[in-house]
Amino acid sequence: MSAAQAQATNGYFTHGTGVRAQAVAGVSLALPQDALVAASNPAGTGRVGDRIDAGLTWFQPDRSSVIEGNLAGADGRYDGNDDAWFLLPDIGFTRAVNEQLSWGIALYGNGGMNTSYADNPYAAFGASGMAGVDLAQAFITPSVAWRAGNHSFGAAATFAYQRFEAKGLAPFDGFSSRPGSVTDLGHDSNTGWGVKLGWMGNVSDSVTLGIAWSSEIDMSNFDDYAGLFADDGDFDIPESFGAGIAWQLNEALTLAADWQRIQYSDIDSVGNPLAPLLSGVPLGVAGGPGFGWEDSEVYKLGTVYTVSDALTLRAGVSHMDQPIPGGETFFNILAPGVIETHVSFGASWAVSDKSEWNFAYTRGLEKTVRGANSIPGPFGGGEADLTMHQNILAIGFTRLF
Repeated sequence: MSAAQAQATNGYFTHGTGVRAQAVAGVSLALPQDALVAASNPAGTGRVGDRIDAGLTWFQPDRSSVIEGNLAGADGRYDGNDDAWFLLPDIGFTRAVNEQLSWGIALYGNGGMNTSYADNPYAAFGASGMAGVDLAQAFITPSVAWRAGNHSFGAAATFAYQRFEAKGLAPFDGFSSRPGSVTDLGHDSNTGWGVKLGWMGNVSDSVTLGIAWSSEIDMSNFDDYAGLFADDGDFDIPESFGAGIAWQLNEALTLAADWQRIQYSDIDSVGNPLAPLLSGVPLGVAGGPGFGWEDSEVYKLGTVYTVSDALTLRAGVSHMDQPIPGGETFFNILAPGVIETHVSFGASWAVSDKSEWNFAYTRGLEKTVRGANSIPGPFGGGEADLTMHQNILAIGFTRLF
């Protein structure tokens, strides 16, 4: 499976895994809909039956930055879309062993980030050629779930693979503890393992609750970029956790909501501010400067409406806290994951009692984060503003057994 690139709606985490979850803005912690549910709550593995779900997502992010008031001559608008769109596959399988025990496996992308500036926004500071980063992630999650009456308990192991490349960042090489390990080194990769735990429970005939936790994934280092990322190239995957509720109003209509928290600030290379760079703390050292991302909370609301035995409609909306402060926009020209709100809709069409087609469309609403004392004095001062919107179109196929 290809690693997911640039799939960044909730910061650099995907807004939903699987076509059906995407159609309800990612709501899934108490609303299991397909075999990809283990990515968010492994307890759902025991609630979706025997099935295979496969999907393909077309992802088109529009990212740009504006620099103003810069004394080094960097003022201008910069388009980060030289790589314009991406295709992202996913597939999941679940199987019941008996009435209590089920297992499954899911392959998917959880997120990533890509920028590609043909006109380098750091050129005025000595950079040349294109600028940007390419962070891709892929996950394999085998899961088991145990159902006891109205309650389901799930556990999963997650193998994670990341690939990263940085280009056009020569001005930062002089601020690194390891010059020569910052930029233009091609793709490097790392791997790691994590754990997911979850619970779902029917607290009444119409209401289901869910709780899930995904551990921080301790990744091996990006050795080629040990002079860019804090802690000698360390780039772990943040812990996340959340809770959800699903309310079946009648046989046709279900409303559901999730709350999720992503611990971006726990990862030094992601959460540490850039400011220590100006007081002599170089890039790459233990606890060194980073991208300054803050922890984020995501609120999701979705609905599923069964029109007939053949047709099911879905829609959703989500909103997240802004992870990038105005004072951290200069470095985040490379990673402008600023979208806060997105809206989704989709449908499933059953072509037989065992086969269904699914589709989803999501619009990440345009958001601009304006710089606030964002460009350091040694780089000429001024402000860097970040803007992004996204179009996400997914199609998938379900086969029941």
